[in-house]
Amino acid sequence: MHIGLIGLGKMGFNMRGRLREKGVEVTGFDRSPDRTDVPSLEELVAVLPTPRIIWVMVPAGQITDAVVKDLSELLSPGDLVIDGGNSKFTDDQIHATLLAQKGVRFLDCGVSGGVWGLENGYGLMAGGTQEDIELAMPIFDALRPEGERSESFVHVGDVGAGHYAKMVHNGIEYGLMQSYAEGYELLEAKDIVKDVHGTFAAWQKGTVVRSWLLDLLVKALQEDPGLSKIAGYVEDSGEGRWTVEEAIANSVPAPAITAALFARFASRQDDAPAMKMVAALRNQFGGHAVKPAQPTAE
Repeated sequence: MHIGLIGLGKMGFNMRGRLREKGVEVTGFDRSPDRTDVPSLEELVAVLPTPRIIWVMVPAGQITDAVVKDLSELLSPGDLVIDGGNSKFTDDQIHATLLAQKGVRFLDCGVSGGVWGLENGYGLMAGGTQEDIELAMPIFDALRPEGERSESFVHVGDVGAGHYAKMVHNGIEYGLMQSYAEGYELLEAKDIVKDVHGTFAAWQKGTVVRSWLLDLLVKALQEDPGLSKIAGYVEDSGEGRWTVEEAIANSVPAPAITAALFARFASRQDDAPAMKMVAALRNQFGGHAVKPAQPTAE
């Protein structure tokens, strides 16, 4: 199989590497001349066999909109576009309709795994028709971890369902990180606790709170004890807000996720230890940028 991949940033670059390792031929396009395999979208389309499959891995919003529009003018009937970015599920309907006018098919795929996906594989949540899912399955199988497909891949439903599932996944992630972070701050605040790092490390096996996020928390503390290099300032990339909006729209109580989102807003006003940990965790799993701590005045 030979596919195109647009966007070779933190995620796309590693995805190209994993696909190639698994035997999928990939021609990548990126605005950066140091990363791209071809100089233009036109040349990318020209080198791919038909029906073409192009995976789009660029930032959600206007950039994804522009790429899909460009592809709608370059691709042929029967080609398939997969949006693997973090697009809002309502945008998927718009993109699918635009491409359908040219006879081009569309899938949306939520992708989880961050900067560790090259080594560990990615969790995948796809939306679209069964026929299109089957066409793209060799790609999904190459990207996901080894083992049972049902443990790392799901055909969630129709177009938009994949990104909806990823939105909820990230909302849950907000709540989990906030809970770990608040526990960290409480342990740091108690004078009888002498080994905070060791406490979290001891939870990694056998306890009900063990998880990959906990492993990353331990790693963050090992690399920066006290998190002195990180400011307690945490961005939100959209999915948490959308999850809260959907909870309101569907009358579903989501107090933990909502509180975690609001805590990120609060982090931009002070420098709380808990928010330092949330910032550190986002950097660990996703390579998200952190704001350096400000030098202490002497």
